[in-house]
Amino acid sequence: MSSVAPRALARRLKGLREEHWPDAGLTQAQLAQALGGVSISLISSWENADKPVRTPVRRLEAYATLFATRRSLAGDSVRVLPVEELTDEEQERRKDLLDELLWLREGKEVAPGRAGTGDLWTFAEDQRITIVCAQLPEQFRQHLSYADPESPDFVSLYTYADPDALIELFGHIRARNPDNPVTFHTSDELTADDYTSHLVLLGGVDFNNVTRDVIERVDLPVEQVGREAVGAHGGFRVQEDGRSRLIEPQLDAGDHLLEDVALFYRGVSPFNRKRTVTVCNGMYGRGTLGAVRALTDARFLDRNTAYVRERFGDAESFSIISRVLVLEGNGLTPDWTVEENRLFEWSEAAE
Repeated sequence: MSSVAPRALARRLKGLREEHWPDAGLTQAQLAQALGGVSISLISSWENADKPVRTPVRRLEAYATLFATRRSLAGDSVRVLPVEELTDEEQERRKDLLDELLWLREGKEVAPGRAGTGDLWTFAEDQRITIVCAQLPEQFRQHLSYADPESPDFVSLYTYADPDALIELFGHIRARNPDNPVTFHTSDELTADDYTSHLVLLGGVDFNNVTRDVIERVDLPVEQVGREAVGAHGGFRVQEDGRSRLIEPQLDAGDHLLEDVALFYRGVSPFNRKRTVTVCNGMYGRGTLGAVRALTDARFLDRNTAYVRERFGDAESFSIISRVLVLEGNGLTPDWTVEENRLFEWSEAAE
């Protein structure tokens, strides 16, 4: 068995308890009581990544059943429902989770970026992850003292485009990959080693030249049309059944954004076939943030991840373009399980 596997399983079990329902505050004592005949110290040993104890299969089955449904928290105490009481959707969720836990228990090799889980932000241990943002163009920085390196108030993050998406994603990836080096840079700061790590690209071709370079190198039937023309809002041009169509953001007569469009792409890196490249991109910043939050927002993470697994399976690369509704200036996290939110989908089978 791989020495990495017990540690990965221990981290996953701890993550389920602490992060699967972060608002619930599920304790080791509650979990021990729910599993029945299990001590708090044993739960702790299963979660200890430094000195993990191998979890019995029947206990992993109980974990999978418990975390397959929020109904496990209904009532005065946490409990494991009888499997036959689970709905079809909950049964499927249980199966996926149990497959993942057994996979980790047996120490199987993990595909890059999959971690045997369908969680696209969990990577194999010790592999580098590099998040790439565009630098905010000079015309947007020139009147902002915090973005001026000569100013005593200089803050480098003010020179980044899409800082809200960067903060959201960096924190999530660091939490999912505590033993991996995770860094972020502007596109003009990349080194050769950065290019051959797992690449995560934030923002579109208008500002991020690395996004442009990658999209040109992969076989993706999507072209981002920039906003160079005055009054034009751009969009994503897609090819379907030999026809081309443009998916555009929606703005009102006063140029207030009503609906952005977001592209999420994951595939094998064109610079290193043992690593992945991911693009989170929108026509505007709220689209980029929406592409990120589709798989980081705790309220939507599980359902969107499950949709990806069911829809694309073992596809080597795939993409989803989704609408991002904007209400009172706030971009809403897209729910990929709602058909009308998915504007375009594509995948390429593994070789």
